[in-house]
Amino acid sequence: MTTPTSAPSVLAGQPVGTRVRITAIDLPPDILQRLLEMGLAIGAECTVVRYAPLGDPLQIRVRGSNLAIRRSEAACIHVAAAS
Repeated sequence: MTTPTSAPSVLAGQPVGTRVRITAIDLPPDILQRLLEMGLAIGAECTVVRYAPLGDPLQIRVRGSNLAIRRSEAACIHVAAAS
């Protein structure tokens, strides 16, 4: 397991195996609502599982579920190292 590369940081680009806590989400309300319904809320811890061969989408594990999200959305999710 690795730690995030720098602080402040975004979910996109984190190495596989990195465990982070979501600190902020800067997305339009409709996309934000969809992510909240999937369990991606501020304070939630998630792990980067893998990237698709071309880097988009990425798979993360959050609250016991595996999710695939677009790299552009992950670039708007601010994270910090999980404790």
